[in-house]
Amino acid sequence: MSKFKTTEISDPRFESNNLRHITVKSAHLNNRGDITVFVPSGENLTNLPIVILLHGVYGSHWLWSQKTGIHLKMKTWIENGEIAPMIIAMPSDGLWRDGSGYLPLENTDFEKWIVEDVPNAVVELIPQASDTSKLFIAGLSMGGFGALRLGIKYNDTFSAASGLSSITTIEEMKLFTNEDLSVYTQNENENESVYKTILKHKNSLPPFRFDCGTDDLLIEGNRKLHQQLTDLNIEHIYKEHPGKHEWPYWEAHIKETIQFFNNILNHNR
Repeated sequence: MSKFKTTEISDPRFESNNLRHITVKSAHLNNRGDITVFVPSGENLTNLPIVILLHGVYGSHWLWSQKTGIHLKMKTWIENGEIAPMIIAMPSDGLWRDGSGYLPLENTDFEKWIVEDVPNAVVELIPQASDTSKLFIAGLSMGGFGALRLGIKYNDTFSAASGLSSITTIEEMKLFTNEDLSVYTQNENENESVYKTILKHKNSLPPFRFDCGTDDLLIEGNRKLHQQLTDLNIEHIYKEHPGKHEWPYWEAHIKETIQFFNNILNHNR
């Protein structure tokens, strides 16, 4: 029985480059939600790991594929034996204003959309996935905030998390949107910053990493988070690379995130 009132999935006759497209009616969104999905080629692929890849402000489900060619890169990496076959699920954030922050807002739970609905939709509609597929989460900018926060908060759901050029506190949304920050006010204090989330769940943290460009407008927030975690001896990976807050940086460095997840899979086998 479906967990959604309605589901739609693209017809394989018209798909290309291993991309599938899903729309489901989400109770958490009180609306429809879109997901672009990369599904590896191959016979008898089952129970594949699922990487949920989140976009930033202004964006939607198609950005990662059409701005970085992540699906083409995945195909090459898998064929070359650099990584194991994985499904990449790229959802919209719910399309609320300039960006939802992947937070529960205005009677719409963008957090549960990502944590519950997206995996359920992939498992239900993509035969290569199953209820026992390992789940990972990553994202850029606002999506990095969502990935780190949700991966850590729901550490019983996600095996690891990664953020690229991440917003680290909700206050940094003001760098990208004219929305009054009060619209992002949270009842749960842990939702307001990655650091607060980590502190609350410090006894059950999954493996996590984050990186940022040295000329990125979010570099100081990332450096501060790294230092806070270092001061508390909280295990994490942090990298800096040349680059700005832009697609060429994310295209160049997403492979580190995929390899990080792949290494965890190899370690757990």
